[in-house]
Amino acid sequence: MTDEYLDAALVLVGHGSTLNADSAAPTWQHADELRRRGLFAQVQETFWKQEPYFSQVLRGVFAPRVFVLPLFISDGYFTEEVIPRELGFCQKGETSFSRTQKRGEQTFFYCRPVGTHPSITEVLLARARDIVEKFPFPRTPKPSETALFIAGHGTGNNENSRTAIERQVEIIRAKNLYAHVQGIFMEEEPRIGDCYGLAPAKNIVVVPFFISDGLHSYEDIPVMLGAPRSAVQERMKLGQPTWRNPTEREGKRLWYTPSIGSEPHIVDVILERVREAAAQ
Repeated sequence: MTDEYLDAALVLVGHGSTLNADSAAPTWQHADELRRRGLFAQVQETFWKQEPYFSQVLRGVFAPRVFVLPLFISDGYFTEEVIPRELGFCQKGETSFSRTQKRGEQTFFYCRPVGTHPSITEVLLARARDIVEKFPFPRTPKPSETALFIAGHGTGNNENSRTAIERQVEIIRAKNLYAHVQGIFMEEEPRIGDCYGLAPAKNIVVVPFFISDGLHSYEDIPVMLGAPRSAVQERMKLGQPTWRNPTEREGKRLWYTPSIGSEPHIVDVILERVREAAAQ
């Protein structure tokens, strides 16, 4: 990718939060890096839960081509319903829409979310590998001695919400690296806290399949894994990790990783998604 997008604007769409500033951090991080590379005429951030809001962002985008890219994990409720509706790709109540639209002198391209890209598998595996190497107690366990769980939100609003996680589970299982690989969810079965009973191995690594270390991954999931909420909130106030790696619980030894969204490789995934949208 050289100067082929210098006539284009890139809009990175994040969830954001009014309660946790870290929720937007990966979006700002990747937007800054893309601006530094100078590949687009404009790079703009926008969020569902904080400024600049969806309703504001397109007013200041004037490039002839506009790529809208969701920094989300799955083809689910937000990427298939909320974002297309709020950014004009479909009307309220509609669930089907065109990913390429002509609006006056501008052409808008709606990209696939980053979390469904094939290379995300390597990001997940790197997170799992790095956490046990960083905290090797009493030694670094081998993957064959470890159960790997990919933790997601899950929702009844859209059946596709868990599809991205289930796909990653299938891919990683096929590699025969870990003793056990499974998805666990906040709002669907199997639940986050079920991992202790599901793991056939003593060692457990849980990777939160979220873009940001927001309230879900930083507070809710550690509590679901058994950490006292008061202790988690105190650590949050002090800016400390909310899970001690590893923690012994229910006869298991559990490592918990950061979310995947701050991984620098995500920028390359963004650019690949833009290429795919432009080709269509």
